[in-house]
Amino acid sequence: MTPALDLLKRNGVAHQVHSYEHDPKAASYGLEAAQKLGLNPEQVFKTLLAATEKAELLVAVVPVAGTLDLKALAHAAGVKKCEMAAPAAAQRSTGYLLGGISPLGQKKALRTFIDIRAQPFATVFVSAGRRGLEVELAPSVLAEQTHGQFASIGKA
Repeated sequence: MTPALDLLKRNGVAHQVHSYEHDPKAASYGLEAAQKLGLNPEQVFKTLLAATEKAELLVAVVPVAGTLDLKALAHAAGVKKCEMAAPAAAQRSTGYLLGGISPLGQKKALRTFIDIRAQPFATVFVSAGRRGLEVELAPSVLAEQTHGQFASIGKA
């Protein structure tokens, strides 16, 4: 179990866990998950952390098939600018290792933004807190459990 799965279980949230054999040489953890689980990469989301000019960490959940638009994230968060967070800061704040950072069950509650491209799907896939482990749940449930908000923060 991971903190992400513990949170979902504790809250009685409908979800499904999917696992696969992680290849340490994989160039992209999210695309690897989509490929190994036979999923549409548009439906698999990666969790990224960004830092604002005031050093506030933000969680951004975007499709693995695209990238994070830092200007759009800054706009959604109401800050002047964002940059990718240092890996050590991301790991320390979330309690997860890179490649396995889940938007769920993080050590510190951070403002979370989910790309609007998640909304049309009945379910989406995000990291369950460990490389090789994904959790499938409704986008609305993801937003509810992370206290996240939907925003146009990704680009194809």
